[in-house]
Amino acid sequence: MTTTMQEAPAQQEDLLAYRSIPTTAILGAVFGLISASVLMVAASSFQATLMLVPIPVIGLLLSLFALKTVRSCPEAYTGAGIAWTGAVLSALFLFVGVGYSGYVYATEVPDGYQRISFLTLKPQQEDLEAQRSIRNDVTDMAGEQVFIKGYIRPDSTTVRTGMKRFLLVRDNQQCCFGDISKVQFYDQMQVELEGDLTADYSQRIFSVAGQLGIDPHNVNRGAEYPVFSLKADYVH
Repeated sequence: MTTTMQEAPAQQEDLLAYRSIPTTAILGAVFGLISASVLMVAASSFQATLMLVPIPVIGLLLSLFALKTVRSCPEAYTGAGIAWTGAVLSALFLFVGVGYSGYVYATEVPDGYQRISFLTLKPQQEDLEAQRSIRNDVTDMAGEQVFIKGYIRPDSTTVRTGMKRFLLVRDNQQCCFGDISKVQFYDQMQVELEGDLTADYSQRIFSVAGQLGIDPHNVNRGAEYPVFSLKADYVH
């Protein structure tokens, strides 16, 4: 009987000693791990990097809030280590990822070339209303030296190494790796590598630069006839 009475207070003390981990600490650590995605896309696209910035920001805020919770009520909460892990990972991937992506964006365009994107080639609402398939500012770029990034469509070439000609497309998922007939003309560009320049196929994003060509007659001929072409003297 005495033993039972002694065990009861001990069990109560164990219950009182139990401290929970704030949900925000766990979520902060999870967001901290997911924040690695910022660094993964840093070299490919500055815009994509900025779109992912909310992930480490949320992770950092959740972790800091968890630390505040643990410090304000240490008798009820634990998990400061988890919160610190989330905070450090989130901050690390945020600043390193954005910093590295910004550096790449600022230095990747070769001298003498103008940066464009497939979004640059897309007609705006006013162009559609005026029944213009190609924007006036894009038409003015014909013959100019431009720099653009995209993915190589795998079925646009019969070889995988030493490629001299391939179709560069906007992305490798939603728009451009399905049925070629469904690819919009402004989401693709025929690339021909000049001189001894060659490229090996990869699923990564490619940077190419050269002289932009525009053939407006191909607008209504279908996706098999690219409107935009590039005589490239640079590929990376």
